[in-house]
Amino acid sequence: MVSKPRLDPAFLEQQKHRLTKLRQEILSIRQRQQGEQNSVNTELSGQARDYEDDAQRLAALELEDNLVVHDDDRLSNIDRALRKLDEGTYGLSAASGKPIPVERLKAYPEALYTEEEQRQREKNG
Repeated sequence: MVSKPRLDPAFLEQQKHRLTKLRQEILSIRQRQQGEQNSVNTELSGQARDYEDDAQRLAALELEDNLVVHDDDRLSNIDRALRKLDEGTYGLSAASGKPIPVERLKAYPEALYTEEEQRQREKNG
């Protein structure tokens, strides 16, 4: 059974502000990276290429892709946490309905699970 979280309304408002700010920061970084990538692609289109440059570029793109996937996951969690705030279930685990400790929410405002549940999810893939 899902219980109502007993969180202070001021804390909830603060978390909503933090989540909204985090979301904007991630989207802003993504937009800036896309602009930089477009600039690099334009710059390199007229230059002779060698294999070392291609290998470095490939490694950088793989890293960037991993970061984008991480950002996508984080954005998804942020959006879900914002919905939970609107629904009145923020601070309750999405898996069990158990309260997520305030300390965890302060450190990781988009947390959807207790620390133990999160570890189990990561362990199980």
